[in-house]
Amino acid sequence: MSVLTVLLEGIASAGGAVGAGIAALGAGVGVGQSGKGALEAMARQPEVSGDLRSNMILAAALVEGVALFGVVVALIS
Repeated sequence: MSVLTVLLEGIASAGGAVGAGIAALGAGVGVGQSGKGALEAMARQPEVSGDLRSNMILAAALVEGVALFGVVVALIS
């Protein structure tokens, strides 16, 4: 193996690690914003807290699923 091949493989794995980190960071921000919006809505209208809670949990699960997909794709590439 030449030095260039080893260097390119190192850059590719570093790019995968950075991509996985960005996906995890995006998921954290997405779930945080979802929780913030749900809590603000519950504070304004407490009678709809059950519906908001279930919708927030569904949205958080979808965001986490997309983040997991992003991490897998980043680590494969």
